[in-house]
Amino acid sequence: MIPWIHLGTAAIPGAGELRLMRRGTEYSIMLGGNELMNSRLSGSEEALATLAAERIGGRAAPRLLIGGLGMGFTLRAALAAFDSRSSIVVAELVPGVVDWARGEMAEIFAGSLGDERVSIVIEDVARVIAEEGVQALDGARGGSTGAARSGFDAILLDVDNGPDGLTSGANDRLYGVAGLAASLRALRPGGVLAIWSSGPDPAFATRFGRAGFAVEEIRVKAGRGRGARHVLWFGRKPG
Repeated sequence: MIPWIHLGTAAIPGAGELRLMRRGTEYSIMLGGNELMNSRLSGSEEALATLAAERIGGRAAPRLLIGGLGMGFTLRAALAAFDSRSSIVVAELVPGVVDWARGEMAEIFAGSLGDERVSIVIEDVARVIAEEGVQALDGARGGSTGAARSGFDAILLDVDNGPDGLTSGANDRLYGVAGLAASLRALRPGGVLAIWSSGPDPAFATRFGRAGFAVEEIRVKAGRGRGARHVLWFGRKPG
């Protein structure tokens, strides 16, 4: 059997560290003894983008926010699913993950970070969402800081392990009542909040709906053929 090789370590601000491993052509990102993602299993992360694209339809020049770069599966699927006029902001909390994307995992990313539609922000996605929500609210009131382009058409969250996080308790800010309200403010009318999870979470699904979204829950394959299924939630903002 081909052994795993430790390629690098990346610190999670205030919450331990990630390890990048490789075995032949296979890559894995680990947190302690837990595998967060594997390059052989990309189906559900890709579906997060393709199904979100279906749900916002043919909007002209859509603005997207992706929370979590990971191995770039969601980003590459979004580049394929949305047209050439789209703009995609990727918020990644761990600088080392971006370094891996440009270095050790550059082959997997296949130049996607260099696409002119993509902007990478080293920031907590919860903060990006909160700031966008403030601008959108100000714009709705006719304030000077509310640009005509404020608000996202879709927010795609592939952060940690989903609502039941492993890497940081701070992720609760995304999936709690206040976090869902912030995402609602940051979306344009009819926009979609898409959330990836490693498994079901009935309490979160209920909370999601109570936050003012029209919610769908879909189970999708993690990879090809038989095997694990992950959960995707899509919440549409009214309007």
